[in-house]
This record gives sequence, structure tokens and C-alpha cells, in this order.
Amino acid sequence: MSQPFNSSAQVPCLRDLDTENGEFWVSSPWNFPASGENLSAYERNGVFLNDRKGGFHDVSFASGADSPGDGRSAVSGDITGDGMPELFVRQAGGGALLVYRNRFPRVHSLQLSLRGTRSNSLGVGARIECRMGKRVIRRSLYPVVNFLSQLPAMVHLGLGDATRIDHLTIRWPSGEVQEFRDVPVDRHIRVREGEADYRTLRKHRH
Repeated sequence: MSQPFNSSAQVPCLRDLDTENGEFWVSSPWNFPASGENLSAYERNGVFLNDRKGGFHDVSFASGADSPGDGRSAVSGDITGDGMPELFVRQAGGGALLVYRNRFPRVHSLQLSLRGTRSNSLGVGARIECRMGKRVIRRSLYPVVNFLSQLPAMVHLGLGDATRIDHLTIRWPSGEVQEFRDVPVDRHIRVREGEADYRTLRKHRH
């Protein structure tokens, strides 16, 4: 497919097409609705499970999320308030939006929102480190933005069987570092830059 700079441009095909193998040419992406062609082969969605040993397992069929509906983006967010994020898949066919409820075995988690004072107001770019015994989780706060999809500026930390966080460190874009010890889990907390304590916004439902 060509990529002209405006809707009136028409780019000629650069070589002979192999039509027997399904090749086609559309001289402008604005012509797709009239051309009858589609770039999608409607491949089924893939879902892969991290085994925490450096590998991933294909659980597409078992998850039920292997829809052939021409998926364009996937984001996750906890809409049930139980700390287990659901999966949202934006599609161009087969239903515009699919929502898959999280039915994995329940684990502990922490949701973290930031409010900057010296840094930007949502703390975008902050780095978070969470220590529980020998286990360390590191995340950066960047709102997920995908095709026709966006999530709030919030970090979700899956904590497994940990019942408390030994040491939570936040490194703000301004350079300020905040540390909290013995943080309870299964809740959504908000940290304001420069303040000595955090605020619990919500405890997860069980």
C-alpha cells in the first residue's frame, strides 16, 4: 500500500503484481473503502502466559480470547474492583469491543496513582521499585495508549502471594525519591510528591 501525503495523491504500482498469491495494490489508503480490499487476514488473537522463568506459554485457546475478529489493540484495566485487571480488545470486525473477565487464580496486587508537585501532575515518567523479600518488581509510569484505546495514568503491580510490600520506592521525574516501608496490599493508593504518607483510595473487593 502506498502512503501519499494527501488524499488526492495517487501512487502507481512499482512492479508487476503476483495476483495468484493474493498481491494487490491500492494507490491511496483513502481508496480502500471503494477498492473492496482489506489488509487483514483475520488471524486469531494470541495470548501468552509468562512462566516467570524466561519463557511464555501459548494459552490463546484456553483463555477464550483467540477471537478471529481482526484485533487492532489490547489494553487491560480493573473494572470489577477486585485487583484483577480485565482485558479489552478493540477490533475492526467481529464486534467493535470485546471485554474478557479475569478468571485466573486470585493473587495480591497494588494499584498506584501519583500526583506530582515539582514533577508533572500525573507523575508520568516516574520509576517505581517494589521489594518483597528477595523479589523485586520495577515499573515506569506511562499511560497505555493504543489504537482507539487509552488507560488512566496508573501502575498495577501483581504481587503473587506477597501479603505486604517491604519497601516501595518512587523516583519522580524531578529527581525526588520517596520511600515507604511495610505497605499493605490489595488496594489502590495515591502518593503525592513530597508528602511523607500515602492515601488509600480503595480496597479491592474479594
